Amino acid sequence: MVIDPADGRVPVMKWAEDKRAYDLDHVQDHWTHQTSWERCITRGMPAGMFPAGYNNAYEFIQVPGYVVIRYEMIHNARIIPLDGRPRLGDKIRQWDGEPRGHWEGNTLVVESTNYNDKGMIATSAATQRIRGIPQTEALHVVERFTPVDQNTILYRATIDDKNVYTKPWTVEIPLTRDPKYRMFEYSCEEGNYATPNILAGGRAAERAAASGTKD
Repeated sequence: MVIDPADGRVPVMKWAEDKRAYDLDHVQDHWTHQTSWERCITRGMPAGMFPAGYNNAYEFIQVPGYVVIRYEMIHNARIIPLDGRPRLGDKIRQWDGEPRGHWEGNTLVVESTNYNDKGMIATSAATQRIRGIPQTEALHVVERFTPVDQNTILYRATIDDKNVYTKPWTVEIPLTRDPKYRMFEYSCEEGNYATPNILAGGRAAERAAASGTKD
């Protein structure tokens, strides 16, 4: 999916890779080491547009002054104003940033800023090396949605975070219309057995280690 840099490798700084590795090594220790997806908060943005193992459906809704993108995964609805309104201000930081959109011909351009520093640029194991890479408040994302035919939108996102990457990088993904697909409710929190089971496994391992020491 990475089209820039040309070698297909995201230019991640070493400290960010080290933090990702530390969190993955300590997922049993505390819920703060797990991704925001595992905690049923959000897949992140633009992480929510990256393919995962399942529930890769998006519904685009156009109403006067807005475009809404509804995500099947974690039932998120992203509301993008198109009316040129000012941003909320630097003191208001959000997990998925604050989007503002405009049209360039038939291309929807969405610029997102005002991120918090709690999320990750990607949360699915399908994103491999960048899964769990942290985001900072400097994150700036520009997305472009361009229809190329009646059933295909070319999605392109350029990610810039001066605290995490040595330079901006860009991904590109085709989004294909499927008129037969039906989106289902993604009851993440209600069905989230992973987080309590992971933490319970960690406590069980600690008890076993303590018992072995005593013996």
